[in-house]
Amino acid sequence: MVARNETTDAQNPRSASLQALIHAAASGDHACFAQIYQRTHVHLFGVAVRMLGQGQAAEDVLQEAYVSIWKNAGSYRSELGGQSIQPMTWLIAIVRNKALDALRARARRPESLWHDTAELADSDADVGDAQSAAASASAPAPSALHLLEQATQALRIEGCMNALDGTYRQSLALAYYQGLSHSEVAAQMGAPLGSVKAWIRRGLERLKSCLAAQGVGA
Repeated sequence: MVARNETTDAQNPRSASLQALIHAAASGDHACFAQIYQRTHVHLFGVAVRMLGQGQAAEDVLQEAYVSIWKNAGSYRSELGGQSIQPMTWLIAIVRNKALDALRARARRPESLWHDTAELADSDADVGDAQSAAASASAPAPSALHLLEQATQALRIEGCMNALDGTYRQSLALAYYQGLSHSEVAAQMGAPLGSVKAWIRRGLERLKSCLAAQGVGA
């Protein structure tokens, strides 16, 4: 009889332990990653909702958390410094950290950011975003398949961001990841406001082109 271990467990994701699933996901096993999602998304979505409130912000944090779980599954350790670390504790910590990042970004995002970025977006996209946010207010957490698609897309976005020239990448990161207004980005980078607006606009154009080449809708 074959001894029961994490490797054999992972061959049957439905019966595998959460720890075994995380280790298998670290090796690129999508089925095990999907099983992690199925077992934990309700609880982890609840953590995000308690910190951020029901709606798009909690869903965004959940998506970012699972992208991080997929990318960093190999860093999970069941024991650290002689102290046991349960898989769910590790997963919750990732969600909490993402939620705290979102709260910090929300706190320092001035109202002017919306005016600055509005001129970069089409009105149709704004309407679509508003409708999507309204619909998500009472919607459940996304499905496993949808989350995997979102995670893949997020990784492609990251790859395209890394391919941008330094000034484009830095200005976009400051504006959209750190929530700074265009004037704050200019102060942070020590550059004229007009240059920063041009960098963000061109960076978005190049990011859109890169994603389109990979079949990701902008």
